[in-house]
This record gives sequence, structure tokens and C-alpha cells, in this order.
Amino acid sequence: MTRRSVDSENPDRLYTVTGGRSRTDDTRLDLVALIVAESEPTAGMQSEHVRILRLCQSPVAVVELSAYLELPVSVVRILLSDLLDAGKITARHPRTGARRGTSQAALTGLAEFPELPESELLKQVLVGLKNL
Repeated sequence: MTRRSVDSENPDRLYTVTGGRSRTDDTRLDLVALIVAESEPTAGMQSEHVRILRLCQSPVAVVELSAYLELPVSVVRILLSDLLDAGKITARHPRTGARRGTSQAALTGLAEFPELPESELLKQVLVGLKNL
């Protein structure tokens, strides 16, 4: 795989893709947030939005989308914010063991999904796997 520098991207294209915006204030879209398409692309959509909806038929992290689209994370977050505001996607954040007993949706306003195991249990499993 050949790596490209983000700096080699045409700044005019990025300006056009984001409509001149340089950031989003949406805190739901951090690097590990999982994005899931809630609808199919429609006629007249921006090509990057169409690609995102097609890639997100199953959950994909924001950082992965950035790699697949070969766009900076900041640009992808702006595009995702547009789709989130339009109801075309949902953003889900992985749970941590520290939030047990509290609804993830109540904490973040994001979609609900099954709870992950405690981090200590995962560490023990990792140690066990390394010892094999």
C-alpha cells in the first residue's frame, strides 16, 4: 500500500467538499465512534456522502472512513456531521466498563447497543492469549 501525505491533497478540493467549513462542533464524532448508514444514497447527493453511506452498511469507525476515503479526519467529521443532521447515519460510541448501569444513550445522546466487557477482563484474556 502506498501512503500519501495529507498535505498532497488539493486544498481547493477539500474546501469545496466541506463547503468552506474547517471544523465541526459535533462531539459525537470522535475517532472511534462507529458510523452506521440508516438510508440508501439518493439522487443529487454529494459523491463523498454517497461513498460514506455505501461504506457504512455495517459499523465503521470514523478513523477507518478517513482511511477508506483518503481524506483528513477533520474533513470526514464535517461530512459525517452533515449526514447525521440529515438523519442518514447514526453514530454509536463503544461502551466502557466504567459506565455500567447508566444508559449510554442517556450519557451521550447516541444510539444504544450491547455493553462491552470490563477492561480488566479483557486485559486478563490478552495475558492468557500471550501465554499460549
